[in-house]
Amino acid sequence: MTAYLVRRTGQAVVVVIGVMVVTFALIHLEPGSAARASLGMRANSERIAVFNAANGLDKPLAVQFLTFVKQAAQGNFGTSYSMHQPVSTLIAQRLPRDAVLLGLSTVLALAVALPMGIYQALRRDRAVDHALTVVSFVLYSMPDFFFALLLVALFSVQLHLLPSQAPQAESVGGILSDPRGLVLPVVTLCLVTVAGFSRYMRSSAISTLAQDYVLVARAKGLPEGLVLRRHVLRNSLLPIITLLGLAAPAIVTGAVIAESVFNYPGMGLMFYQAATGKDYPVLLASTLVVGVATVVASLLADIAYSLLDPRIRYDHP
Repeated sequence: MTAYLVRRTGQAVVVVIGVMVVTFALIHLEPGSAARASLGMRANSERIAVFNAANGLDKPLAVQFLTFVKQAAQGNFGTSYSMHQPVSTLIAQRLPRDAVLLGLSTVLALAVALPMGIYQALRRDRAVDHALTVVSFVLYSMPDFFFALLLVALFSVQLHLLPSQAPQAESVGGILSDPRGLVLPVVTLCLVTVAGFSRYMRSSAISTLAQDYVLVARAKGLPEGLVLRRHVLRNSLLPIITLLGLAAPAIVTGAVIAESVFNYPGMGLMFYQAATGKDYPVLLASTLVVGVATVVASLLADIAYSLLDPRIRYDHP
């Protein structure tokens, strides 16, 4: 396992560097300039030159990239063009809020998807299985922003049951103190995630139910609930563990949409505002954080995979 972790760490470093290079290139290939976006279209050439010199944008792209890498290695991501604060401070403020939103939505999605997938597997090809399959496909194919707007139109505009804006508190405690404001953004992220998780869980549970050890357990007269918990659920979780690691970017992307619609003060909203305002330091730092989180999530998924199935070993390349 130690050799595997060392090897994966080396691969992770290469992946993160690749993400940084691609993101840096794409940002600078985008039409327009950060100076125009920050100073306005009426800014004269002198002000633009001063802005570019102050932020190092007048240097060659290779020099700008190496400067960013050197500063990022020291935990310095520069200063936001629009918010005029250190990007590291902005991330430290907003990352815990994202942890609340993504954590709640992911836990709720798993709590719904896992039983739903097993239930469909037990009633395979019956009417209820087909109905839940249709619901899953509708949720999976529906764009995040459209689903969020539908929830706002129904529960905020028509029924007046829930606020259309997420909690605006700066602290995690303040956000959790307004559970009604969290309902719509959490439900938005939850339901679009449930669809994918439940389909994978259904397929995995169907395969597990056909295994010999499940048939033997049932032949011994073990209670059905015990068979499902001890044999079916645990072994069916293996693909879900992998899916969780691979789904991290998609979940974060959904958070960008949900935070923008519900004005949730997290990194997703900050990234959206930075993208529209060409705030390069925020874009680069946010992408780097997501890239590192994705790599770490994938590594943790592999480790959890080996813990759930002792037959899996990573000692050999």
